[in-house]
Amino acid sequence: MIRSFFILLALTASTAHAGARQQMMTFTKNLQGLSSPFEQTVYNPAGKATEKSTGLLKLKAPRQFRWQTLKPYPQTIVADGNHIWIYDPDLEQVTVRNQSAEESNSPLAVLIDSSEMDRQFKVTEAATSNGLEWLLLKPKKPDEAPFEKALLGFSAQGLVRMELYDGLGQRTVISFTQWQRNPKFAATDFTFTPPKGADVVGDVTPGATVTPIRD
Repeated sequence: MIRSFFILLALTASTAHAGARQQMMTFTKNLQGLSSPFEQTVYNPAGKATEKSTGLLKLKAPRQFRWQTLKPYPQTIVADGNHIWIYDPDLEQVTVRNQSAEESNSPLAVLIDSSEMDRQFKVTEAATSNGLEWLLLKPKKPDEAPFEKALLGFSAQGLVRMELYDGLGQRTVISFTQWQRNPKFAATDFTFTPPKGADVVGDVTPGATVTPIRD
């Protein structure tokens, strides 16, 4: 689940449509925050679904996010701008580490900071399919990225689907159903306090910062 999140990261497009890149620019214009329910399915190299989950995603500029899986197994991942917190209620365990440039490799990051898209990825438009305009992202530094490529599918309502492919042939498909643009977030959405009694693994380093990768 955690791994599939961090990976939560060319054909000619039809000239009859605005194109996926334009859809992306329109979707991210004046964007400071996003929220949407999600449905995630992981497929093995044979194309068989091996894992399904649903939850809620929240993103806030510049590098804060909350990925909360609700079903089938609750899990919370919070990036507060300094640290990544991962809470597994079933194990009563919290894992914490410094938030690093690794998160900049996620395609989710470019939704809030679209300037990072061309810096981090080789971007091309893929053919229109299933009624969506597709944008293909390939990491410029593949040795440092946890996935080989990502496909972002856009409709008139914005990003509808994200597909990520890793080097082992595994595919992760994330569907978004109801984006809220620049919502009013709660003060606790991007902070995390370990629950009483939970084991905490890792160190909290004061003053840790997130620095986007630069060429």
